[in-house]
Amino acid sequence: MKKITIIFAIGLLVYSCAKVPLTGRSALAVVSNDEIQPLVNEEYKKAIAADKNLTSTADGQKVVRVGKKMAAAVETYLISEGYQELVDDFAWEFNLLESEQVNAWCMPGGKVAFYTGIMPVTQDETGIAVVMGHEIAHAVASHARERMSNGMAINMGMSAVSAAMGQNPTMTQQLLLQSIGMGSELGMLSFSRKHELEADEMGLIFMAMAGYDPRQAPIFWERMEAKGGEAPPEFLSTHPGPGRRIEKLNANMPKALEYYKK
Repeated sequence: MKKITIIFAIGLLVYSCAKVPLTGRSALAVVSNDEIQPLVNEEYKKAIAADKNLTSTADGQKVVRVGKKMAAAVETYLISEGYQELVDDFAWEFNLLESEQVNAWCMPGGKVAFYTGIMPVTQDETGIAVVMGHEIAHAVASHARERMSNGMAINMGMSAVSAAMGQNPTMTQQLLLQSIGMGSELGMLSFSRKHELEADEMGLIFMAMAGYDPRQAPIFWERMEAKGGEAPPEFLSTHPGPGRRIEKLNANMPKALEYYKK
């Protein structure tokens, strides 16, 4: 019986994998985007209502302008690569919220929020594009779905994931908030760092596709590093250290510049 259970679990794992666009990595996907989206829409609505919404300001309109330009470029690329079904899941929204946090995030379906605290670090629209590309990449790679799939598999067992969506809505909500960086759980940190670096790689190329100079990305992270001051050790952070990010960005720069020069 135990052997059958293991075989079933392995089969479910293989069956429930999705391919990440651009990087080609296989990702666990036992939770569907359709199952997540109603909760996403509810949480996003609450988030943009909870903080002062400054989207109508000059900075807010910059966020919207860059977001729309990049989303259009990314969708064009995805369609050309055969990801029409993924594109159909997007309903992009871009908002600027008043908060001192130096942060931005993106929920599944393309629900993006920037905090005013990050705007001085971005400096201009190219800087916004660095952050926007990274956040859009989280949506394109379905990182939230993958994190939720892993979290639910650990908490409930993979065969009970579908039931958990309806039977334990509180846990589902917590996993969603953790999966997009609005919560924290030490056990998910190493997984998050992998996603952050993948989003950096994809975001670098996405900003280049939209006509923004990718060579500004490492410069943005230099400013972020200067802003950070006494940062916690990388192993206690959901985000890789700026130095590591800059190193990885520079390593991926030749590929990004190919898209930029097109």
